[in-house]
Amino acid sequence: MLAKEISAEQEHDSAIATSARARGVPSDGGWTEIAIIGMHGRFPGASDLATFWQNLRDGVESITFFSDEQLLAAGVDPALLEDPSYVKARPLLDDVDGFDAAFFGYTPREAELMDPQHRVFLECAWTALEQSGYSQQEAAPRTAVFAGSSLSTYLLNLYSNRDLIETIDPLQTVIGNAQDSLATSVSYKLNLKGPSLTV
Repeated sequence: MLAKEISAEQEHDSAIATSARARGVPSDGGWTEIAIIGMHGRFPGASDLATFWQNLRDGVESITFFSDEQLLAAGVDPALLEDPSYVKARPLLDDVDGFDAAFFGYTPREAELMDPQHRVFLECAWTALEQSGYSQQEAAPRTAVFAGSSLSTYLLNLYSNRDLIETIDPLQTVIGNAQDSLATSVSYKLNLKGPSLTV
């Protein structure tokens, strides 16, 4: 009985492979090999992957804890500090305000309106491309961008500033902050021609 099932399954697989060959599709289902040839990341307490790995290996705490004085100076409501469920800590990235707008072809105003997640991702993509050993021209036609980000609280802060919102192009605000435009914006700015998808 088991042998009969296995034989039927093998015949089915053989028929699929024959059909695929007839259509010019590789028998492995059409998958092609890919290579990750450049990587970069920025993390709390680590400005690159090597430091991140070292921190993981050494058990380094990368969350920043704040005193009540620091939180009050940052504008936190004093009543919130009394709430036992309020966590007085968060992960921080270094140099998030060091974005070189002109290098990436943005005006200072465009960069100011852009979510820091977008800015940091663009910088990381550029560094990964540099580390790949390929020039931008060589890599452009074969490089894909798959990106994801969290909700843009930066955009929520922009919308709360009515005077600012009335003076800016709404489309520019959306492009610089929307999760859906993260991958395509990087592909456009770095002239990458492969697939560009938000995940």
